[in-house]
Amino acid sequence: MNPKLDLFFEKATKWQEELVKLREIVLDCGLTEELKWGVPCYTFNKTNVIILGGFKDYCFISFLKGVLLHDSENILQKPGENTQSGRIIPFTDIQTIIGMNQTLKAYIYEAIEVEKAGLKVESNSKGELVFPDELLQKFDSDPTFKTAFEALTPGRQRAYNIYFSGAKQSKSRVSRIESYVQRILNGKGFNDCTCGLSKRLPNCDGSHKYINT
Repeated sequence: MNPKLDLFFEKATKWQEELVKLREIVLDCGLTEELKWGVPCYTFNKTNVIILGGFKDYCFISFLKGVLLHDSENILQKPGENTQSGRIIPFTDIQTIIGMNQTLKAYIYEAIEVEKAGLKVESNSKGELVFPDELLQKFDSDPTFKTAFEALTPGRQRAYNIYFSGAKQSKSRVSRIESYVQRILNGKGFNDCTCGLSKRLPNCDGSHKYINT
């Protein structure tokens, strides 16, 4: 908890109780609290992940790379028509926030995993994905894989595409694609749990690391 933010929450004339609760939930997930642009900003390894704020009609938690989250609960909203990356969850009462405690934490942990994976949001004015040649070739050679990929949610497709495209060499892009074929065939997203032990399903919380082999 950053003392520099205490004054922000103490002086909040509207949504104070709701913002304080959101602050508690975010900090419980291990992010670093900073004051940026005059509002609470939460970072991971010095990268901005979440912002808290409020307007006249609602307060909100904003995921700066929310477009990369698969949004299993269908609760993320675009704050503006032309927004490409950020997504918000608005609130108008404290009880809703309390009731969504675990859901919010699951979304926050997924946002952290996005940063750990180094995923970037592609800038595309048309909102269309540009697939690397290696992925297009895989689609042509394996129609079943292509069907499975297209069945994924847009957020999951985008996360995979960013990861595949991030490799500098063609051989590395092919290797990345092949290593995720089965996961995609199983309908799993880049950050989804595959072992079934996660406490934050469908997101992965690292439980697979403790499986005895």
